[in-house]
Amino acid sequence: MEKDYQEFIRNFQQISGIDLSLYKEAQMKRRLTSLYEKRGYKSFKEYSQAIGKNKELLEELLDRMTINVSEFYRNYRRWEVLENKILPALIKGSSSLKVWSAACSTGEEPYTLSMILSNHLRPTSYQITATDLDTNAIQRAKTGLYVERSLNEVPAAQKQKHFTQSGSMFKISEDIKKPVTFKQQNLLSDPFQGPFDLIVCRNVMIYFTEEAKDILYQKFSNALRPGGIFFVGSTEQIFNPGKYGFETEDTFFYKKV
Repeated sequence: MEKDYQEFIRNFQQISGIDLSLYKEAQMKRRLTSLYEKRGYKSFKEYSQAIGKNKELLEELLDRMTINVSEFYRNYRRWEVLENKILPALIKGSSSLKVWSAACSTGEEPYTLSMILSNHLRPTSYQITATDLDTNAIQRAKTGLYVERSLNEVPAAQKQKHFTQSGSMFKISEDIKKPVTFKQQNLLSDPFQGPFDLIVCRNVMIYFTEEAKDILYQKFSNALRPGGIFFVGSTEQIFNPGKYGFETEDTFFYKKV
């Protein structure tokens, strides 16, 4: 089983460019085993051969690797800190902001950022780059259509201003969509752009090994301008921020020194 899995990792990296050894093994094994059993395969070896020949199986695997659980204003109190404490300091002395939503899933996070920034800046004064590994998630994000439960945390005034109901779905306004550019990106292997004023990467680092986190925190730090802010998820506190050139600005917010 272990030999089979290591062989699967090597083959998958050749097919997709993604190194599964940088993801937590127990979690990834469980997810993949349940997927290949559901498809009727009996081993990693069989599954590896199948995804090499079948593009749909590969796409399904990429979908399952990136757990697209998202909602607007997820962990609402943290977004309040961003808007009321972090943002005023970032905007001070700057006429425009460059923001990156990393591992943006189906778009709720970058559109939340756009709504918050639109309260303080003209839409032409900020740019949001939104990236994800999963091309299907990016396509859904570009469409900008969401079920009502995704909007549970959206303040009533924002919901009324920026969404239009279409049947059972809610469509985000073009004003909020326009400053957001979506791109596919593999965080572990692709270079990072920059310098950014604000990088948001929430609820994805939990899937990576400590070695991968170490590499990524340094890459995120390098992609920020001095004084820029890195905003992480509510289970992803960095316990040694100084190692990466950060200092703690608030809980889950780190400033590049």
